[in-house]
Amino acid sequence: MKRTVLPLLLLLAAACGPRYGMRVPDTLVSKLPYESRIELLESENDLALAIDKVDEAHNEILRARDALRRAKAREQAAGQEENRAPDAASREVAKLAIEEARARVEHLRARQRLNVALRDVEQLSLRCAFARFEQARLQAARKAKVEGSEKLDPGKYEEQVSKCEAAVKEERAALAADTAQEKTTREAWEVKKAALAKKTFDARASPYVENL
Repeated sequence: MKRTVLPLLLLLAAACGPRYGMRVPDTLVSKLPYESRIELLESENDLALAIDKVDEAHNEILRARDALRRAKAREQAAGQEENRAPDAASREVAKLAIEEARARVEHLRARQRLNVALRDVEQLSLRCAFARFEQARLQAARKAKVEGSEKLDPGKYEEQVSKCEAAVKEERAALAADTAQEKTTREAWEVKKAALAKKTFDARASPYVENL
């Protein structure tokens, strides 16, 4: 395990808020026997994995932001090269470089929109993992007959999980438009990139072309 239960719950207190945030009192969980705590390890690991996915989604947004900044700089540089081009052949290469840079920027913008949407889904998935973890804590407490656990309604915790997972499914379905746009802009950029590469040494490894 990468994390222990306490740091996970502290993180989720900030990440989840009241939405799907119904918890089992820590006073009940603290009374669990050792063997019952072991049974919670799988849910805890799932929770750690969900946090890692949110972290990676956030990092992907940062990487795309940097790539977009570089792409805009390349577009500006290509425009300057066109103005400085000494002959027709150089101007043609510069124009292709401008088109490639513009297509790259459009693709990265579409990709970033998808990245942000994916991060939102992963954040909601994290809330679901939290809800499942709390459900597992309640089940363990009731199985061990911890005093006070009988007062908590398992149905409410099950409903919390079901509602959250349904919301995740709905949000993932809503990604279709952003996913399609990312694919369309990538394909358009690939065409411009191939044209530029062919004009400059007829190779995809052209020094004029930078892969993402």
